[in-house]
Amino acid sequence: MSSLTLANAAEQPSSSAPGDLLPASLEQEVRKIYARSPLYGQRFPLHSQPLQWSCFREIPALSKKEIVERGHQAFFADYAEIERGLQTKRFEYESTGGTTQSPMTVIMENGWWTAQTERAYLASPILRQYAGRPYRKGVLAPVGCSSNLCPYEDHPFPHRYFDGTVYLNLSSDPFAFPEAEWDRIVLELQATQPEVIEGDPVYLSLLARAAKKRHVKVPSVRVVILTYGKASLQHSRRIAEVFPAAQVDLYGSTEAGYLFVGEAFQDDSRVIDANAFIELVPWRQGLPDVFQIYVTTRDREAMPLLRYHTGDIVQRFSTGFRLLGREGGLYFRADGSLVSPTDIDAALPANFACWHYSLVQTGDTRWDFHYVADHTAMHRDLETALAGLLGGGARVNAFRRRSIPPAASGKFALLKPLGR
Repeated sequence: MSSLTLANAAEQPSSSAPGDLLPASLEQEVRKIYARSPLYGQRFPLHSQPLQWSCFREIPALSKKEIVERGHQAFFADYAEIERGLQTKRFEYESTGGTTQSPMTVIMENGWWTAQTERAYLASPILRQYAGRPYRKGVLAPVGCSSNLCPYEDHPFPHRYFDGTVYLNLSSDPFAFPEAEWDRIVLELQATQPEVIEGDPVYLSLLARAAKKRHVKVPSVRVVILTYGKASLQHSRRIAEVFPAAQVDLYGSTEAGYLFVGEAFQDDSRVIDANAFIELVPWRQGLPDVFQIYVTTRDREAMPLLRYHTGDIVQRFSTGFRLLGREGGLYFRADGSLVSPTDIDAALPANFACWHYSLVQTGDTRWDFHYVADHTAMHRDLETALAGLLGGGARVNAFRRRSIPPAASGKFALLKPLGR
């Protein structure tokens, strides 16, 4: 039996196929992807015999860098058909970019994002109640988010309300919103009375601050979806103080769709089986339950992804998975042990409260801890706790800030080690 492991609960090799053969559903998807996109046959020819795990592993992993370098046109045999599809609205496109890589154009068939979002909801015991029925939702996230319904211009309120969803912000970087902008956002939230609010954890944390400052409550909110970026326990607590509702961690990306869903901070995230196959790829020695993930999308017509290396790291628990974050956003001590944002949350003093933080390495043993809060914390306690977590003679300086700017992509980082 191959050491390659799928994270999909419904697709374990030992029960899905005899010997070393791929599960039938995975092989069928691989064959469909090869048939739909000439890119993969050019990279690695595939034989017609039943696929074994050893052959599957030989298919080169696909990186975002390669997609950017080849161009999205490489996925299509006749790109003129895609251009016609864009004109007739059969296809749509979005641009996505990470903090260190060039923007990538993503082509998707019309309705794909809606369909895979509904499948994500069906995979969640909390969100399932909203699948297939009308409900009201408010979205607060980077403007260049994963749908072309997100606003790119200063549209008035009625034109930012689509099928029960209101897109609340008109620009990125919530720390730069003037008070009048927060007045408008809070007012629209009160006017629409959503059952669900969804957004980047930093945006939602600052929304909670704005609502608290204005003594506003929105009792209609039943679920808060934390997505677009990595949430800290500080974000979760501040949001819950103002919006006391169930919190869901929904992980995905523009190019791959939604991949994992679970209750926030419960280590029970599961793969959204109907959206993708997720390979668990061993990452580092000494961390047997920590993996890179390779994604193979399901039923994707435009730009299907096969063994796509997302750059994200997950940890497996008996209850499910924890999304640790991006590879470049994790720190290793000298002894090889791992430090993730979850460890930072656990190390912060019990009486510490902030709206957002970022722990930034500035030298081999020097770190700065930036945080946004209403009151200055006891810096000595913060610095001692975080230095103890990091080990190796680390020295930490704490700074209370009015704002912490996002990266050019609009995303925020909780942990920023030096690049190696």
